[in-house]
Amino acid sequence: MATDAMLNRLRWRCRRGTRELDQLLGGWLDAHAAAGDAELLGTFDAMLDVPDPDLWDWLVARRPPEPRFAAIVDAIRARHRI
Repeated sequence: MATDAMLNRLRWRCRRGTRELDQLLGGWLDAHAAAGDAELLGTFDAMLDVPDPDLWDWLVARRPPEPRFAAIVDAIRARHRI
């Protein structure tokens, strides 16, 4: 179960400085925060360590994501039909 502190920290980390990334990452977090799956949120937290250009390339399918992040990237892309 994810704590409020963890979710607040993740919400802050989703603020990347570009509206597009902010919306994509924050939208995924909002959709999955209620489930509180700590393992999934931990993987998402690790994905937020990736530099923005790499995240963007994954989300717009310029390059395949690292395998451990593929499910999250696919979910974001499906949600926004990127």
